[in-house]
Amino acid sequence: MTDRDRSNDDGSAARILGLPANRDELYPLEHPRVRLANSVRAVLQNIATSTADDDMVSSIAELVEEAARRLVDGPHGRTYHGSAEGSLGGVPTGFQSHSPVTGPLNPLAGPVRLTANEREVIAEVTYGDAYEGPPGHVHGGVIAALFDEVLGLAQALSGHPGMTGRLEISYRAPTPLHTPLRVVGRFDRVDGRKIFTSGEITVGDRLCAEAVGLFITIDFSKLGQAGGRAFSAE
Repeated sequence: MTDRDRSNDDGSAARILGLPANRDELYPLEHPRVRLANSVRAVLQNIATSTADDDMVSSIAELVEEAARRLVDGPHGRTYHGSAEGSLGGVPTGFQSHSPVTGPLNPLAGPVRLTANEREVIAEVTYGDAYEGPPGHVHGGVIAALFDEVLGLAQALSGHPGMTGRLEISYRAPTPLHTPLRVVGRFDRVDGRKIFTSGEITVGDRLCAEAVGLFITIDFSKLGQAGGRAFSAE
C-alpha cells in the first residue's frame, strides 16, 4: 500500500491540518451559522441565473438589505488568533471555518469537502453558476484559488508549514460546472525552507488542470516586518 492509498483512519493527518474528523458533526446543517452560510450560497447561486422581473427582484433586495443591516449592527469580533480554531455557538470559527475557498461558514466558498492522508489532501466539490467563467465551466481564478488552498494544506503535512512562494497552473481542459470535481494536493518534498507540492483536478478519468507549488517556511512572528524577510527562501 502506498502513501497515496492510505486514508487518515487515525485522524493524524486531519489533526495536523486542523481538519475535523467528521465535518458533518461539527457543522450540522441545522446549526444557525451553517444555515446562514448555506442560505447566502443559495442566494449567490440563484442571482447568477434568475430571470425574475424587477418587482420580484426589488422585493428580494429589500429582504437582503434588511438582513445586512441586522448583521452590520453587530456584535462583531474574531474568536481565534492566527490559524487556531475557536468556537462560537458550538461550531469551529477559525481560519478553516471561514476560508473564502473551503470554509463551511463562508458563503463565498464552494461546498468543498476535505479529507487527508499522510501525503495528500483531497477536496471534493461541485461548483454552481456563481463560479462560472467560460460558459458552462469554472472560472480559472477559482481553480487557482482552489489549488492554492489545497496545496497550502498539503504542504502543512511537512510539519513546518509556510506560505505560498510560487504557484504554477496548467489548464489542460475546461473544468465543468455542476459536475463533481476531485482535487488532490500532494506534499512532495522539503529542501531547507522550501516545501514542494503538486496536484491535479480531475472529472472522472479526465485531467482538467494540474499545478506545482513552492511554499516557504517562515517565522510567523516576523510576518509583516519591513523588507519581507519572513518570505525569503535564502
